[in-house]
Amino acid sequence: MPIFETLAARDLPMWLHPYRGADMPDFKAEARSEFEIWWTFGWPYETSAAMARLVFAGYFDRFPDLKIITHHMGAMAPYFAGRVGPGWDQLGARTSDATLAGVLGTLKKRPLDYFKMFYADTALFGALPATECGLAFFGSDHVLFGTDMPFDPEKGPGFIRETIRVIDNITASIEDKKKIYEENARKLLKLG
Repeated sequence: MPIFETLAARDLPMWLHPYRGADMPDFKAEARSEFEIWWTFGWPYETSAAMARLVFAGYFDRFPDLKIITHHMGAMAPYFAGRVGPGWDQLGARTSDATLAGVLGTLKKRPLDYFKMFYADTALFGALPATECGLAFFGSDHVLFGTDMPFDPEKGPGFIRETIRVIDNITASIEDKKKIYEENARKLLKLG
C-alpha cells in the first residue's frame, strides 16, 4: 500500500509486468508447465488477474489518479472486453459457493470502466490486429510505445522494427501515433 500511496501522491506511474515460471503447472496433475505455456498464455493471464485484483480491491476508487502501465497491451482485457464488461456486471451470478454480488456495490464504477483506466504498452511482437484491439479498448491517451527488447531472436532490433511497423500501420491519426510513440510517456514520466 505505501508504494501505491507514494506513486499516487507524486502522480507517477507503476509498471505491471507478469512473472510466472515453468515451475507453475498448467494443470493440477502436472509438475510443471509444458511447451512454454507459462510464458505464452500464462503471462497474459497473470497480468489480467493482477488487473482484476486491483480493480476489485478498490485501488482506483482509493487513488482516482493512479496510473498503472500494463505490459503487452493490457494482456487479455481488450480482447475479452465483453466478458470484462457485461460479464462482470453480473458478478456472482455464476458462483454458487461464494457471495460476490455485493462486491459490485463497493465499487463506484463498472469493472469495465476501471480496466480502461489502466495504461498499456505496445509490446506485442508485431501483432497488428492485437495492437488495434488494445488501442480501441484503451484509447490513444493510454497507450505507450514498448517493444520487449532485447528478447526477440535478433536480441532487440526485431521487436523494435516490428513494433514501429505496426504503429506506422495502425488505423490512427498522426497525432495519436505521436502520443503513442512519445508524448504519453513524456507526460506520465514528467519528462517535459
